[in-house]
Amino acid sequence: MTARIVVVEDDPSVAELVTLYLRNAEFIVAHARTAAEARVKFDEEKPALVILDLGLPDANGLELLREIRKHADTPVLALTARAEDVQKIEALESGMDDYMTKPFNPKELVARVRAILRRTSGMPGTGRMLVVGNVSIDPARHEVHVSDRAVSLRAKEFELLEAFCRQPGIVLTRDRLLEDVWGFAYPGETRTVDVHVKQLRDKLADADAKIETVWGVGYKLVAPT
Repeated sequence: MTARIVVVEDDPSVAELVTLYLRNAEFIVAHARTAAEARVKFDEEKPALVILDLGLPDANGLELLREIRKHADTPVLALTARAEDVQKIEALESGMDDYMTKPFNPKELVARVRAILRRTSGMPGTGRMLVVGNVSIDPARHEVHVSDRAVSLRAKEFELLEAFCRQPGIVLTRDRLLEDVWGFAYPGETRTVDVHVKQLRDKLADADAKIETVWGVGYKLVAPT
C-alpha cells in the first residue's frame, strides 16, 4: 500500500517541489499551508509521515509537532530555514524524527522519507528476544519491559535501544548510530543521537543495564555485574 504523506509548508515553491518529488516516488501527498489546515489534513489523511515546516504563518511549528505527539506516533520530518542547534534540539526533544535545513536536496529528502518509513513500518523483527540485565526487548512485537514494567518508546527510541541490546558492552560511535538508526550519517549532526539517548535514559531510569557515555567516541550499554 502506498504511503500517505502530509506536507505542511507555507512557501508555495518549496511545497510544489517537495510534492513533485514525493509523487514521482509514488507517495500519496496532501498539502497544508497552515497549522489549521494541517490539523484537518492529519485527521482526514491519517498519514504515515508528516513533513513539517517549523516556520508557519499561524502557529509555531514546534507547537504543532507537540500536538501531533500527544495523539499519535506518526513520524515527523521537520524543515527549518535556520541551522541553530537550539531549534534542532528543541524539535528533537518535542518528538521530531528527522530534520532538514533549507535549502535542501529534494532527492535526499525522498531518501530520508523512505528511510524513516522503512524503520517505522512495523517490518518483522528477527523474532529473538533481547535481554540485557532486567531490560527485555521483543523486536517482533515492538515491546520493551524493565522487569515487569512495560516501557512505551517512540520508534527511534526503540531502534536505538535495539541497537544497544544487540551489542551490549560494545562502544557504538555516534556516526554508527546515526547510520544504523536514522539510515544516514550526517557529519557534525551527532546531537541528534545525544538527545535521543537522554530521552531513552529517562525512560529506562530504573533499569539495571545502563547506557554509558564514552567521551569523545559514543555510547555503550553496560549490563549489571
